[in-house]
Amino acid sequence: MQQLTQKLGSGDMIIQEVPYPQLGKGMVIVKNYYSIISAGTEGSTVVAARKSLIGKAKERPQQVKQVIDTLKKQGPVQTYRAVMKKLDAYSPLGYSSAGEVIEVGEGVTEFEVGDKVACAGAGYANHAEIVTVPVNLCVKLNPNTNLKDAAYNTLGAISMQGVRQADLRLGESCVIIGLGLLGQLAALILKASGVTVIGVDVSEAAVKQAVDNNVVDLGLTRNAAGVEEQIQNITNGYGADAVIIAAATSSLDPINFAGAIARKKGKVVVLGAVPTGFDRDPFWYRKELELKMACSYGPGRYDLNYEEKGIDYPLPYVRWTEKRNMEAFQNLIATNRINIDYLTTHEFDFENAKAAFDLVVSKTEPFTGIALKYDVNKTASKSKIKTSGSEQLGKINISFIGAGSYAQGNLLPNIPETNDVGRVGVLTNTGTTSKRVAEKFKFQFCATNEADVLDDKTNTVFVATRHDSHGPFVLKSLEANKNVFVEKPLCLLESELESIIDLQSKANKAVMVGFNRRFSPLTTKLKKAIGNNPMTMIYRINAGAIPGDNWIQDLEIGGGRVLGEVCHFIDYLTHLNGSLPTKISASALPDANQLNDTLNILVQFENGSSGVIGYYANGSKAMTKEYVEVFSAGMSATLNDFKELRIYGKGKPNKTKILNQNKGQKEMVNAFVNGLLSNGESPIPFEDVVAVTKASFKVLESIKCGGQQIEI
Repeated sequence: MQQLTQKLGSGDMIIQEVPYPQLGKGMVIVKNYYSIISAGTEGSTVVAARKSLIGKAKERPQQVKQVIDTLKKQGPVQTYRAVMKKLDAYSPLGYSSAGEVIEVGEGVTEFEVGDKVACAGAGYANHAEIVTVPVNLCVKLNPNTNLKDAAYNTLGAISMQGVRQADLRLGESCVIIGLGLLGQLAALILKASGVTVIGVDVSEAAVKQAVDNNVVDLGLTRNAAGVEEQIQNITNGYGADAVIIAAATSSLDPINFAGAIARKKGKVVVLGAVPTGFDRDPFWYRKELELKMACSYGPGRYDLNYEEKGIDYPLPYVRWTEKRNMEAFQNLIATNRINIDYLTTHEFDFENAKAAFDLVVSKTEPFTGIALKYDVNKTASKSKIKTSGSEQLGKINISFIGAGSYAQGNLLPNIPETNDVGRVGVLTNTGTTSKRVAEKFKFQFCATNEADVLDDKTNTVFVATRHDSHGPFVLKSLEANKNVFVEKPLCLLESELESIIDLQSKANKAVMVGFNRRFSPLTTKLKKAIGNNPMTMIYRINAGAIPGDNWIQDLEIGGGRVLGEVCHFIDYLTHLNGSLPTKISASALPDANQLNDTLNILVQFENGSSGVIGYYANGSKAMTKEYVEVFSAGMSATLNDFKELRIYGKGKPNKTKILNQNKGQKEMVNAFVNGLLSNGESPIPFEDVVAVTKASFKVLESIKCGGQQIEI
């Protein structure tokens, strides 16, 4: 199927063939009839992409700071890979569309094939022939609905949320500053609600459009004489009950102007992208004005449980969610209480989407809404897409399931380039990522479904997806008789672990987890120096905080930080002392969200060794992240952030310091591939993988039991 993409680095915009989207649980696949270009949000993205690297840096100072921080911690190679991953990616565009449901996923009950729907969401409602959308970002339409109008779905919901934040009553007044798409939609909604609407814009054309289409009761150009007086007159000398700022500018004028024209104790709602550093006097302080922000489409936005899992908020407690805002907007259109036909000033066939964006950037003629129209009679292909001219296969033939930032920075670049290794297929949750990764790393094709990468060509699968899918993909790979490399964790459920153990013994295939730290060159040197005697170990991790609403903290998706990250450090101690963990106890610092991400763990091993893992999310970022101490038979050692190793014995300490941090990712990938080539085995014994995974589960069990020691 075809999708519009752009590279952030070069600004190149093309419509290209990408894999058909995957149908996930709680999702629907929709054939687009129309999508709408947001001249504000998308226009700024396109303009930024077409700027030089220096121009991009000036617009994104926070991201430049992140690059500098990465450079300091991880060195130039990893920093370069991270930056180029962003710049070279095929970035999707679009977030508002309408069309027809052609497939429904598991658990979907409110939609059927053939339903007309409106869709929302960046990364979902793209400018593409086919899109996949979660149920809470999709609304069912009347079969007779004008789908071009319905495609304004997202923009309508954003405007609706701004209106709701203004909380106006019948007969009250509202000034809308900025009469672009959002401003005009907000004005239409307010007018239908019986509110007196005053529209203000710097553009005479925008004001004229609003006045000519009876969208506002009074339209004013910002720089015209007597603007404030006219607003006072139409509001009977009180000032506006509310002001909605729908402009996009770096100027402070909108926020200060809003303070001047709002009545005492009035409300100012920021809907557009404007600074809020207003002058405290004379208006804001004396009038006791209320400043409110409108959160995109409404309650539910950016909530993983709502948007991805489809868990709705109870209507009696949250009357207007983002989905209910979309439904209300569509109802206004269907019942003819608002007429938005006039907003579509331009319509382009999807094949000419680049010309549409050229208009947005060049502004060679006035425009408001720009619709892209799709050929609905065209059938989208579900076939895999060839990306490499080479059909060469080797002894080890690799396919990737999942290829996000970590895989692109640490796994894919380190696959040995040898005739013994073939690169077969790539499957990710977005077609744009699959296509770009397959092209960049010279795989034969990018895939549409799992069967494509689990076919006879592939004998080794790398799994680098979200944590909840690790276990299922490992099982599917073993069932297909493949070797498996899976990023940590191995799985999130003990039942999955038991199934993996059973299948691995039957398939007799290598199963390795990406415990890279044991492959670090400094680790190799440390292990050689410390020997095989029983030892005591301390591993302190200054992990830093991750918000509770991040997917990693979600127990169903990410498994939390114990299963998702602490397993790394249990494995490291297991490797250092050369025996398996047998007992474990853990206690976590209490926190309101029960994240269990600041904790101490005591691990005992078969050979009598013991280790303490201190995993702390409550520390300063200024401190190094990882620090290891080892004590054994008169020897001691410290390893600081995988950059500096000190070994203490007799005489002067032996010190090894490297310029850039090396956590062993390259060495790990090479060891895995070479192990398969030499004897078909993983460099990490499967019994280690099983024991470490069991120990991770027991950490959580011990925390629940108040720190009780648990046998593994």
